[in-house]
Amino acid sequence: MSQLNLILVYLLFLTLCLHPCPTYSQLSRHHYANSCPNVENIVREAVKKKFHQTFVTVPATLRLFFHDCFVQGCDGSILVSSTAHNRAERDHPDNLSLAGDGFDTVIKAKEAVDAVPLCMNKVSCADILAMATRDVIALAGGPYYEVELGRFDGLRSKDSDVSGRLPQPGFNLNQLNSLFANNGLTQTEMIALSGAHTVGFSHCNKFSNRVYNFNTKSRVDPTLDLQYAAELKTMCPRNVDPRVAIDMDPTTPKSFDNAYFKNLQKGKGLFTSDQVLFTDSRSKAAVNAFASSNKIFRANFVAAMTKLGRVGVKNAQNGNIRTDCAVI
Repeated sequence: MSQLNLILVYLLFLTLCLHPCPTYSQLSRHHYANSCPNVENIVREAVKKKFHQTFVTVPATLRLFFHDCFVQGCDGSILVSSTAHNRAERDHPDNLSLAGDGFDTVIKAKEAVDAVPLCMNKVSCADILAMATRDVIALAGGPYYEVELGRFDGLRSKDSDVSGRLPQPGFNLNQLNSLFANNGLTQTEMIALSGAHTVGFSHCNKFSNRVYNFNTKSRVDPTLDLQYAAELKTMCPRNVDPRVAIDMDPTTPKSFDNAYFKNLQKGKGLFTSDQVLFTDSRSKAAVNAFASSNKIFRANFVAAMTKLGRVGVKNAQNGNIRTDCAVI
């Protein structure tokens, strides 16, 4: 392992361990040891069943977790349905692309947990989403890690809270760093979490400006590999339905690995916010480190996910445990 790789791993774990925060002090890996001791196996089996029905379960559940944590914290507020009197987070334009399979995964897991008398109404939707996210990552070949539990479900879900809190495809490094810093995450952690784009897909309208309307003579973003840009044009012609889906990782789209970072080295980052991680000198070293070692990427990703899972955690004073994840 190179000195750079060692430094990256050391700094990330140092950040993780030296900054305790009271908002997540109630979290524990054994939170349900007495109230629902088999909860992780119950959730895992429900997720596995959904995974075997469709691979979309993986990126859909992952995105759901990210979009939840970045708005009101990891409190299950993304799962709430709108009512006649309240337009919820999930109906904000930035969340309309969330695949239904993510929501269905949590619903199925919640039903399985509550079907056990000892567990009924004891496990929060926020915790079920956190466990399901870990499980889909592992099912796709990614790392299996211990999840801290004990989150309560939030009491608020409003679409007006979403604006400006989620990363956008056109973001530069400063914008990415600022947004992640607002959630207590460092640049290295942001880069590691961006590796989740090794699975999943995007729609043509999210990146078509890079191959058709870019401000250069060729109209193509010069940071894009030319062959990759030509392939994107083929898959996304000008008049194509903007909802057509393209794999985020063109090499191993169904494997949770470090190919995302290797793709960035080759100019094959689908979003501007992906490719900038390699083109900006401030973040390039981390990309190279993660591209060089899947082990290093996995260790950093797990540490960053653990830290992300602590953002905005609710307790008994400002949260509850929903009987229906879609209803506060």
